[in-house]
Amino acid sequence: MRLMLYIALAALVGTCSSAPPLLEQVLHTGVLRVVTRDSPASYVDGPDGPSGPEYDLVRAFADELGVTLVIKSVDSVSEILPRLLSGSAHMAAAGLSITDSRRQYLNFGHPYLRVDMHLIYKLGTGKPRSIDDVIGRSVEVMAGSSHADMLASLQSVYPELEWVENADAEVTDLLTSVAFGDLDFTVSDSTEFNIQRHFYPDLRVALDLQIGDPLAWAFPKGTGDGLLSRADDFLIAADRRGFLARVNDRYYGHTKKFDYVGTRNFIRHYESRLPRYRQMFEQAGDNWGVDWRLLAAIGYQESHWRSQAVSPTGVRGIMMLTLDTAEYLGLDDRLDPQNSIFGGAEYYARQTERVADTVDEPDRTWMALAAYNVGFNHIKDARQIVEMQGGNPDTWVDLSQSLPLLARRKWYKRVPFGYARGWEPVLYVNNIRSYYNILKWLTAGEEAEEAETDPQRIEDPVENPVEEHADEPVEVADASRSQVGPNRAKGPPTGIAKDRRITETVGGSLGPISLVGRGRIP
Repeated sequence: MRLMLYIALAALVGTCSSAPPLLEQVLHTGVLRVVTRDSPASYVDGPDGPSGPEYDLVRAFADELGVTLVIKSVDSVSEILPRLLSGSAHMAAAGLSITDSRRQYLNFGHPYLRVDMHLIYKLGTGKPRSIDDVIGRSVEVMAGSSHADMLASLQSVYPELEWVENADAEVTDLLTSVAFGDLDFTVSDSTEFNIQRHFYPDLRVALDLQIGDPLAWAFPKGTGDGLLSRADDFLIAADRRGFLARVNDRYYGHTKKFDYVGTRNFIRHYESRLPRYRQMFEQAGDNWGVDWRLLAAIGYQESHWRSQAVSPTGVRGIMMLTLDTAEYLGLDDRLDPQNSIFGGAEYYARQTERVADTVDEPDRTWMALAAYNVGFNHIKDARQIVEMQGGNPDTWVDLSQSLPLLARRKWYKRVPFGYARGWEPVLYVNNIRSYYNILKWLTAGEEAEEAETDPQRIEDPVENPVEEHADEPVEVADASRSQVGPNRAKGPPTGIAKDRRITETVGGSLGPISLVGRGRIP
């Protein structure tokens, strides 16, 4: 029935010969209508506004065209094709694989990312060694997805293979079902699996079904090639100038490595240790304009939320402050939890303010975290190295590549502040990004409850609102405005923003914990 509907819609589009080409429509109306998926790997509309890799890319594309971006988010990939064929969207930016079934109705642009397609199972339920071991067990995938197409192709070799296609579920829902034991297997792209396994550490890859599957934007056939060509030019240029790399780093860069034990321990400590200090983190965050969960993530990286922690180098307390830093902040007892948490919040906020004004979020936060770890002067040195190499010192992608060079004589002899164990702040930032994202996931329900019960929060305007409506798309009022960063009109006397939040929707790597080089005074 669904296929017949698609064919009817395609025929309808084909008969509308009077409709101008897509590019002409977009430029004439000044609006680019894009359908995408409500998924961390594509687009989410959170408390800080819209974000996601597809959103970042298509927003930049709309800016280049000089038009207003209108986003329509759908819950299932099966809803995307009908919206394109009906003309309600000019293009799809939804992490779509290029499949033969979709090529019948759609033209695909230049691939901007390649992913692996995994069969996922839960640790302890029996890892299949081949598709033969999957037969007879429960398998569920998204309806209308490339995952369903893959299973259909496998069925020609394994006729007894059976599965369910769910039109009401996203990959994240199916991965959750596998994690809770309600389902034996599902299929996921590597990007989405790498995100979700940090929330559900028992999830594992059973089999690789496809390696290097290209993802691309999609456009309805018979509507001209102008918009597709402009999109291709944009993506190729974005790749050359490093914009694609920055987007991928923002959402996926720290998800590739995984520490099963570390993730399990973190979730356990969230329940057993954090409650006694949570109010302190919340108060310190309110005082210094920092998300309390980011402060808590710093505290976990530093001490695993142990107030009496002491390292061999002499740093101590939950936030692992050095003696010099404590004296600089006017703290007399680093082992006192409140002193340590409030002192760490102040020190982090001061590092944030020292980052160049030309640095946007979330790079600004990652650089401030690195400065908290290794000292701000070494961050300045690393920025100089980036410039020597012809990179962009305002991006964390480039800075994270230059920081480890501070341990090499060839480079540290050329900068003012010399040697540093520059690999440590890179690992440090990656770990905190991981902990921070897990904390946001664990507390997501609390935010929803606060939004429902806090009238002030409901009434406060939000930049770039993308509200969900049942039957109509929504307009991103100003596609060029950032969803993160400081509101400098508000905040404590130091100018630290009280409303600074980081739009980040992924999990990350949970590498070894390092307790050295904390909070040095430059």
